[in-house]
Amino acid sequence: MPKPAPRPYTVLNRQLVTPHMLRLTFGGEGMAEFPDDQESAYIKLIVPAQDEAATSKGAPGTMRTYTVRHQRPDQIDVDVVLHEDGGPAATWAAAAQPGDTILIGGPGPVKRLPAAADWYLLVGDMTSLPAIGANLERLPPDASGYAIIEVTSEADIQWFDLPDGMRINWLINPHPGSDSDRLVDALREFDWLPGAPGIWVACEFAAMRKLRRHLIDDRGVDKRAMYISSYWKLGTSEDGHRIVKREDADSEEAGSA
Repeated sequence: MPKPAPRPYTVLNRQLVTPHMLRLTFGGEGMAEFPDDQESAYIKLIVPAQDEAATSKGAPGTMRTYTVRHQRPDQIDVDVVLHEDGGPAATWAAAAQPGDTILIGGPGPVKRLPAAADWYLLVGDMTSLPAIGANLERLPPDASGYAIIEVTSEADIQWFDLPDGMRINWLINPHPGSDSDRLVDALREFDWLPGAPGIWVACEFAAMRKLRRHLIDDRGVDKRAMYISSYWKLGTSEDGHRIVKREDADSEEAGSA
């Protein structure tokens, strides 16, 4: 099935959720064909070319992946991580104002926690925090489990209305991606709960690989029974990360054959 063509959206509002997380609200023409129930799905922001020469030649712009954080009938919220060396999308978002327009592609497949699980485990960093938040807010009232989330500062910790049985371990790392052991070390200290877990993991590439090996080799988790992905790679653009991610997936597939 062909992917739907990117559609135009308008920035309706901007809100600084925490010092390093900006929430943009989009609406307008593109929402007319936007399907329902897409919170945690990925979309593609097509950032306009910033170079005048590229713009004059009709360059299509730069495509970057983000998550639908909230959805209402005629609006979606998209959370963008802000950092000093931000790429084209973060730079565009930091300057975006109500009334600005942008093309957005998608949404892509929704990646959610499995409905049938005895308990839940979510692990990630600020890039996956919007998807983690969307998943946490969908949990049933009797859900139990644990989330391990790395953020840039204490001020970037977000509040969620959690079931009584869910706990969050917030890890502070002022330099995202600089310590790929931090998340897996925290997970190693976690007392595994009885029953079948619902597992959702997304973070930096090197950290993801260490988490995957721990979950499969040490915890005995079937990789087909969990969602685990890298959202970015330190020192690499999204385009470069996509290549490395594909190579890693091919290597994992070959190793399990």
